[in-house]
Amino acid sequence: MTSKIAIHTMWSNVRIATMDARLGASYGLIDDAALITNADGTIVWVGRRDEVPAAVVATVISEFDLGGRLMTPGFIDCHTHLVYAGDRSRDFEMRLSGASYAEIARAGGGILSTVRDTRAAEAATLERVSETRLLALAQSGVTTVEIKSGYGLDCGTELAMLRAASALGRLHAIEVHATYLGLHARPPEFANADDYVTFVIEEMLPVIAREGLANAVDAFCETIAFSPAQISRYFDAARDLGFELRLHADQLSDGGGAALAARYGALSADHLEHASEKGLAALAASGTVAVLLPGATYFLRETKLPPIDAFRRLGIPFAIATDCNPGTAPLVSMPLALNLACTIFRITPEEALAGVTRNAAKALGIAERAGTLAAGRNADFAVWDVERPAELAYAIGAPPPYLISRRGTIFGGT
Repeated sequence: MTSKIAIHTMWSNVRIATMDARLGASYGLIDDAALITNADGTIVWVGRRDEVPAAVVATVISEFDLGGRLMTPGFIDCHTHLVYAGDRSRDFEMRLSGASYAEIARAGGGILSTVRDTRAAEAATLERVSETRLLALAQSGVTTVEIKSGYGLDCGTELAMLRAASALGRLHAIEVHATYLGLHARPPEFANADDYVTFVIEEMLPVIAREGLANAVDAFCETIAFSPAQISRYFDAARDLGFELRLHADQLSDGGGAALAARYGALSADHLEHASEKGLAALAASGTVAVLLPGATYFLRETKLPPIDAFRRLGIPFAIATDCNPGTAPLVSMPLALNLACTIFRITPEEALAGVTRNAAKALGIAERAGTLAAGRNADFAVWDVERPAELAYAIGAPPPYLISRRGTIFGGT
């Protein structure tokens, strides 16, 4: 059940982890705070409760006492593949029995098995099964989510995936950013990867741009997927059509993905476990955000970890995402992603929380309106029954939020 908050609303008696680095405090934390929102779902004022200006107090029509709970920005899941049909539990069983990626693929598993299931699904079915995953993320505190296509690899199914993503955003109080993952894998009907790249450039990108179905494109840069030269052709065409760029980079080997993402000024380079020092230096210079995916590391039992110390040393901002997908990260809990990131990657709870708020916003190109709680930003926030922000990462899957606000629509609690 949802309800629209009144003009001007004060949220008080709350500790606010603003995640605003300009405040200088850990987590941008304000004790005994108040946050005031307007009818447009925008933050009007945030600060200590005893410092709210009288002129602002005079505009308040309703007030919610949050009982000393903790407020954070709404979580931003900046890397998911949540629109798909079928599952890969058989792959999971085979991998635990010792089968290699190649053996699983030869047995009919892998990405192409999800392609088969997704192509076979009716549009309504695809939307329904994906909605379940989206709602699970939303109930874990996510107010903004990026959704990639890439399990169709043909015109009809890719368009259906992107339309499903857009429909889910309209149906639910969650902001959806759709990404066309055109170069995910070579579909079986194309014998030559270069021919498939040409098909994507000439047949797919213009349609997606014309219909406004995605604002960004992505590709899988890897020896088992697509080369930097092939991705460069794709990126050139996409950029000419006004798309933002993202890249799956250096996950399995150092294929030059980090440097490629930096050269194109991509919003994000994701995975990066095998990125070279040269590639990382290029990322630092470009401002591209590194997106880390601890669910995949955990699920695949990978031992090669992202170069966290290099990110810190070079000043590369890093985000955390679920990577929700059927094959390597069937994860739909952002608090669990926080715990996995801290435990596996040895990052701090504050770094993890920044990774699902302000840095994730930067990875989606929306940092001017989301990811921190400050005047002028969207009123996207979650309120938690915890005292300290670190508790959200400490618990192995924290309890759901007391309430969530997404641009003035509130869920639960009050």
